[in-house]
Amino acid sequence: MSYRIEHDSMGALEVPADALYQAQTQRAVQNFTLHPASLPWPFIRALLLIKQAAARANQQLGLLSSTQSDAIIQAAQSQLEQPDPAQFPVGVYQTGSGTSSNMNVNEVLATLASQSAGEKIHPNDHVNLGQSSNDTIPTAIHVSAALAISGDLLPALTQVQQALSQLSAQQGHVLKTGRTHLMDAMPLRFGQVFSGWQAQLQHAAEQLQAQLPHLQQLAQGGTAIGTGVNAHPQFAARFAAALSEQTGLSFSPSPNFFFSLSSQDVAVATSGALKTLAVALLKIANDLRWMNSGPLAGLAEIELPALQPGSSIMPGKVNPVIPEAVAMASAQVIGHDAAITVAGQSGNFELNVMLPLVAANLLDSISLLSGSLRALAEKALTGLKVRADTTARALARNPILVTALNPVIGYEKAAAIAKQAYQQQRPVLDVALEQTDLSEAQLKELLDPARLAN
Repeated sequence: MSYRIEHDSMGALEVPADALYQAQTQRAVQNFTLHPASLPWPFIRALLLIKQAAARANQQLGLLSSTQSDAIIQAAQSQLEQPDPAQFPVGVYQTGSGTSSNMNVNEVLATLASQSAGEKIHPNDHVNLGQSSNDTIPTAIHVSAALAISGDLLPALTQVQQALSQLSAQQGHVLKTGRTHLMDAMPLRFGQVFSGWQAQLQHAAEQLQAQLPHLQQLAQGGTAIGTGVNAHPQFAARFAAALSEQTGLSFSPSPNFFFSLSSQDVAVATSGALKTLAVALLKIANDLRWMNSGPLAGLAEIELPALQPGSSIMPGKVNPVIPEAVAMASAQVIGHDAAITVAGQSGNFELNVMLPLVAANLLDSISLLSGSLRALAEKALTGLKVRADTTARALARNPILVTALNPVIGYEKAAAIAKQAYQQQRPVLDVALEQTDLSEAQLKELLDPARLAN
């Protein structure tokens, strides 16, 4: 590999000849070898959008020439349209402020902008003008999360809710045995089961939507510690307006820059909402697995789409692979939330120093949940078949139906009938005919699963 010599405030350094980045990025690549993972593209994309908005704001304020501003904007646009991930190699586990990633983007854009402008565009003096890593990285966390939630996660949630609505319309009338403690309970309809899942997802969606206004309040303009040093007094407002125009979301300056630099409370709350969704998906995935179990020795209440062979040794076995994958993804989101919680309390005085970890975990959680929702909608709920024959047989022999007789014959008499029906493997109605004075017509009405489900 061939190299060129670059300089920064610490001196000269060899940088790969074909790299767009410069000395500070190279130092980070050499220093941060803890783990190969680099920050995700949605975060880098947010940084590129931020640099474009900053260049526009600084040009409007007379701090950059049109040539300089246009060159920076076009340099960022070239990476937005044709990303080159190799130019953004800095690892997640780096300096806690994310300075290395901010400078990485500054240097790449400075190199590209210098080539097109025909003059020297400096990564600090021009691309980073009016900015600090300390306000840029928290801004990138908010921007990337807001874009991913509004553009990807919430639409995926809607897709699953629509799939459940379709299932309810087509098969929701079918009755099944309810279960509490995994034991037989009173009957209900599949549509009622699906409505419970829909309500869980709607609750999660509302929690996420409630975080968007907070994510859209930005640290940009607070610079190093929240006082706004070296930023034009109008920079924050001009920047937010430019970014809003670029993205279609309504961004605004934070009402308190000291809050936005020193804490990651908004990210912690957003992660909590993501965890709530993960918990809901775990519940739904496990319900699907249980109801699909069998097909002979399990519940066999539903049949999920057969997607692939389920065993390398047992021919013909088919497993509920999508719910299993969703459960694993949900578990990872819960783990990410724990790490973000720890990171959130690392706001030492005027700056949080675990920002890259917050960014990586928050965006991975959003990605995992978005993908899980789409997979559930497209590969599990679509094509799901309710096995009405199986559920009808189980209902006919469900001794818990005797609960409906409590008001008429009392709890203890009803319990005795239920136990006898279970021990003798007989329908409750037959035993109740023997043990009570109620007529067959009365019992059929009282024990009708459809009436009880309603």
